[in-house]
Amino acid sequence: MVAAVFHLPREADIAAPIPAVHAQAKPLAVAPTPEAPAATAQPVKAPRAPRDFSGLWLRIVPPLLGFGLLLLVWELVAARSGGSFPGPRETWAQAVTVFSDPFYSNGPNDQGVGWNVLASLQRVAVGFGLAALVGIPAGFAVGRSVFLARMFNPLISLLRPVSPLAWLPIGLLVFKGANPAAIWTIFICSIWPMVINTAVGVQRVPQDYMNVARVLDLSEWKILTRILFPAVLPYMLTGVRLAVGTAWLVIVAAEMLTGGVGIGFWVWDEWNNLNVKNIIIAIFVIGIVGLLLEAALVKLATAFTFEEVKS
Repeated sequence: MVAAVFHLPREADIAAPIPAVHAQAKPLAVAPTPEAPAATAQPVKAPRAPRDFSGLWLRIVPPLLGFGLLLLVWELVAARSGGSFPGPRETWAQAVTVFSDPFYSNGPNDQGVGWNVLASLQRVAVGFGLAALVGIPAGFAVGRSVFLARMFNPLISLLRPVSPLAWLPIGLLVFKGANPAAIWTIFICSIWPMVINTAVGVQRVPQDYMNVARVLDLSEWKILTRILFPAVLPYMLTGVRLAVGTAWLVIVAAEMLTGGVGIGFWVWDEWNNLNVKNIIIAIFVIGIVGLLLEAALVKLATAFTFEEVKS
């Protein structure tokens, strides 16, 4: 039998203080339990802003209303004409027939609308190109020289308002042919916007630029290529855009008088045949081609224009 003997503490041991143990407490590492895995931080998604359809509404609805109003007025005019003026539905049916084969050719005076448009664009390209080759350098010269500006400003002011059809007989007399006469008419009517806009752009170049060029003793060629051309480019492209619209406007009138192949001749020939549907189709074709030419030049001008001028 084992006896356990318990010794009571002495009074001295009870009175004596217990020495403090100076030990640095270590943090307890708590391992994640399988039941509660550690949470991973996930990025908080920002609330998606509601879409604003006001800009899209303003872009689509007003043009549709405009075309709808045009069709309504057209239908009312056709209804009041007693059948002499075709309505939108009859014209649309005729357009489907015309554009089903736009490049047929039954002789020089019977060709599809596609060949007529291409012939007109070819004349516009030649006349407009010649006008650009002459008008842009002339605009730089007039804008750069005070003497040339005072010399040519009265002539430009005198000749610019002349109707395009007034130049056509001069072309027929000088060139003895309908095609060169039409190109001459395009040339003389589309050169003025390029000359005027280029000259105005040169005159509006800041004088500080020219003072720097004078201090650096730059040659005239370097002034033209390094200073004038970049500064005048927006004005020059504006003149080109106005000129191509004038050229496309002029060619239709010139071809109605000179004959041959072209969209203007096609309009006049359909009038002689009393085919009003084809005349209306030609009007829409002329407008669409002019709109495409304008849009292409606006895109070109935007690509080569400084940011502060784009707006």
